[in-house]
Amino acid sequence: MPKIVVQVGDDEYPVELDPRSAPETVTAILEALPFRSTAKTWGDEIYFDTPVDAAPENAVPTVQKGDVAFWPSGNCLCLFYGKTPMSESEDVIVPASPVNPVGSMVDWQGIAKHRAGEPVEVRQAD
Repeated sequence: MPKIVVQVGDDEYPVELDPRSAPETVTAILEALPFRSTAKTWGDEIYFDTPVDAAPENAVPTVQKGDVAFWPSGNCLCLFYGKTPMSESEDVIVPASPVNPVGSMVDWQGIAKHRAGEPVEVRQAD
């Protein structure tokens, strides 16, 4: 499985991409690397703009903690670590609209400390 690193502020979060659910989206993300953006938050989700333009591809209406997904409506990559404003519980996390599942964070502990406006860099893992 391909691996990338999402750096938010000074902290790095390894991500294992899984092309089985959204192969075209994963390929587009890999082809766009490296890129920089600015963190935004929505509940317990960090998301950020990308240079990727991908259509819905096996999009799902719910995700779990640690999931990484592409939001086609906003051309954003989303890192989920808890409830969004649309979620009713920590067990069923609801994005703003369906997202393309692209992978998961290897270790997402500590990501909650980050805030909107922080720099984000996405690059291929070493």
